[in-house]
Amino acid sequence: MTAPSAVLLLRLAGPLQSWGVRSSFNRRDTGAEPSKSGVIGLLAAAAGLAREEPLGQLPLLRLGVRVDQPGTLLRDYHTVSDFRGRPLPQAGVSAKGIQKPTSPAKNTHVTTRFYLQDAVFVAAVEGPEDLLRTLDTAVRNPAFPLALGRRSCPPTQPVSLGLRETGLETALRTEPWQSSSFARERYAARLGRERGLDRPFRPAFIDRSVTLEDEGGDDVLQDNPVSFDPRARAFTSRRVRHAWLSIPTGFDSTDDDTPDGRALGTGHDPFALLGW
Repeated sequence: MTAPSAVLLLRLAGPLQSWGVRSSFNRRDTGAEPSKSGVIGLLAAAAGLAREEPLGQLPLLRLGVRVDQPGTLLRDYHTVSDFRGRPLPQAGVSAKGIQKPTSPAKNTHVTTRFYLQDAVFVAAVEGPEDLLRTLDTAVRNPAFPLALGRRSCPPTQPVSLGLRETGLETALRTEPWQSSSFARERYAARLGRERGLDRPFRPAFIDRSVTLEDEGGDDVLQDNPVSFDPRARAFTSRRVRHAWLSIPTGFDSTDDDTPDGRALGTGHDPFALLGW
């Protein structure tokens, strides 16, 4: 008999997030939304797994990410140096695999690091119910500090939104909008101005973009972790599809003006991710 499945919903929000998938050396990029390696890393940290330990069933979990608030991109001026005061090594290595000191000696490197500011995502993780219940408990009482892609990016609370006994896409479609109250009211004020109203317009639904792990998807991402061991980090690919879902806004009072409860003009907006 197949074990019952469920979906664990995570609210990934904080002042800064950084979900690197192609970062290397002195340039550390961030993706526009959480990577699977980042979400699995957060769950592994919550469960108390050391970097060298096997990930078990975690990479087999199916992931969906909804962009509730895209945030803005921050480029950080960052420097690094050796805490012992030694000259930094060269980027290249010798035939024996040993890095030589820079010549002339260089004690500081300037690095470029990118972050997402004030972004909010809902990550849905689908898998065996018993495993997800264990992970839900771990996220609420983590063994190691949780981070949004990088240790310098702690999440705001709550992180876990609990379990849903439904499918991945349905869970993301029915969970209310998790954007900040400021962003929600700014959105309502903009809709009011667009309609020539002297008050905010608060619709019942809003369209949000999602990325769903799907074997038949038309896009491929190289972010499914095999190992987080610093000496043998490895990732494999997964197929995903991109879509838009109409989700409940959660406004206390709505200004619905259509029979099905969906406000006029709240269909797909190509500029929604820009915050316009």
